[in-house]
Amino acid sequence: MTPTFLSGAGRRSFATLVCGALAAGGLAAAGVATLEPGAASASSHREAPLISGQPQYDNTDVYAFVSPDHPDSTTIIANWIPFEDPAGGPNFFTFADDAQYDLHIDNNGDAQGDLLFRYTFKTHTKNKKTFLYNTGAVTSLDDPDLNVTQTYDVDLIKLHNQKVMSQTKIADDVPVAPSNVGKASMPDYSKLRKQAVHKLTSGAQTFAGQADDPFFLDLRVFDLLYGGNLTEVGRDTLKGYNVNSIALQVPTDMIAESSHQPVVGIWSTTQRRNAQGYYSQVSRLGNPLVNEVVNPIGDKDKFNASAPWDDAQFLKNVTNPELPKLIEGIYKIKAPAEPRNDLVDVFLKGVKGLNQPPEVRPSEELRLNTSIEPTAKPKRLGVLDGDNAGFPNGRRLTDDVIDASLQVVEGELVGSKNDLGDAVDKNDKKFGHSFPYLANPTAGSRGKLAKGTSGGNDVRNQLGDALQPAGVSGSSDTPLIAASAGAGAVGILLIGGGLMWWRRMRGRAY
Repeated sequence: MTPTFLSGAGRRSFATLVCGALAAGGLAAAGVATLEPGAASASSHREAPLISGQPQYDNTDVYAFVSPDHPDSTTIIANWIPFEDPAGGPNFFTFADDAQYDLHIDNNGDAQGDLLFRYTFKTHTKNKKTFLYNTGAVTSLDDPDLNVTQTYDVDLIKLHNQKVMSQTKIADDVPVAPSNVGKASMPDYSKLRKQAVHKLTSGAQTFAGQADDPFFLDLRVFDLLYGGNLTEVGRDTLKGYNVNSIALQVPTDMIAESSHQPVVGIWSTTQRRNAQGYYSQVSRLGNPLVNEVVNPIGDKDKFNASAPWDDAQFLKNVTNPELPKLIEGIYKIKAPAEPRNDLVDVFLKGVKGLNQPPEVRPSEELRLNTSIEPTAKPKRLGVLDGDNAGFPNGRRLTDDVIDASLQVVEGELVGSKNDLGDAVDKNDKKFGHSFPYLANPTAGSRGKLAKGTSGGNDVRNQLGDALQPAGVSGSSDTPLIAASAGAGAVGILLIGGGLMWWRRMRGRAY
């Protein structure tokens, strides 16, 4: 469990991640009997019964990589609140005030956290007599027109044998980047994003706020396995949705055990405060897709409340995964022989010679060798395509974890060469070149400008005109604002034919 404090008043290792990737990513072969058709899921978006009803506490993805523009530092990104509809006002998206959002570092491979970065948030409301999130155009984070704001603290907790040795506040009262309400409310959102990047001592940086969901994949797999029509793959189901992100960039020597042991294990948790003032862990995530599909329903909440050093209880789900059998039954692709020790060796321990720490204890952590320098031209399949700076050596924003995971679970490492995938190879938005690297969130209002307005004018002086779309005379039923991010996703072009295509690749690292 995560260290907790009073307030004022295995299992599924990466290997399982691999299996889960298959189904959650819209992989051609992923029919999961324990998931209801049509249920929205991705990575760890709404992956367990209890957490699906608590989106503020639901951790969706974790990323960890050597910073491309500062290779002496490591960047960790963790996201919460899945499927944020950009137009979901007037109560837009905030971190929970009664939660501890924790980033864990295991720097010696013993499946116990050695460092913990804890984020805690506080919500502030200037005017409680209005329903508005903002009462005018917001030009800065301290703009009086931004009615609902959040700030956060960051504590660095050092641990030994699961006991707290010290706790130091390294950031205090830092502002959060707000939800992107729309062009009228936030005419220059990039400026707000930059203001939310906060420099800490020792060269570290932190950010918290809304961002475009960086995970890309086709989720229609949950619609009765594409309805038996594999020509309908290639749709980035998460296009247009946002998440709440925490990003932390720290000097690598701050988190690595030493230059001789540069591998760190990383995962995140959320703890929620109960009525007695105690915190209990309700969400946990390291590698993508771990708890999404592979864990049976009876284990999902248990996994979310567990810790890596107890992952032996989930080992059978890794060595005897369900998904390859489902694939074989539906698509006649022969499942690799069991037990799947290849998955245990690579994903529960890390790749030997790459990101496996000495005397490692098998556990579910996102393992990163911080001594591997970033590449100028990342390959989306990471290690599978000879790019050792990518997944499963950590996880970059551009890594196609769906395709890589599917290929591994279908036996890429034990002689069953394949090039399976979901035909979604990149995010719909480009990522940034500097911290926090995430793409800006989709705006809540994405419709045409109102009649008589222009993009370059002060919107506050123009909204008095008729609320009609530009260029339309008389009455019109055309909406001024896009209905939702989901509607935007419907407009995505289909990328191509069958889900499974075979591309022979050269120079594989395994």
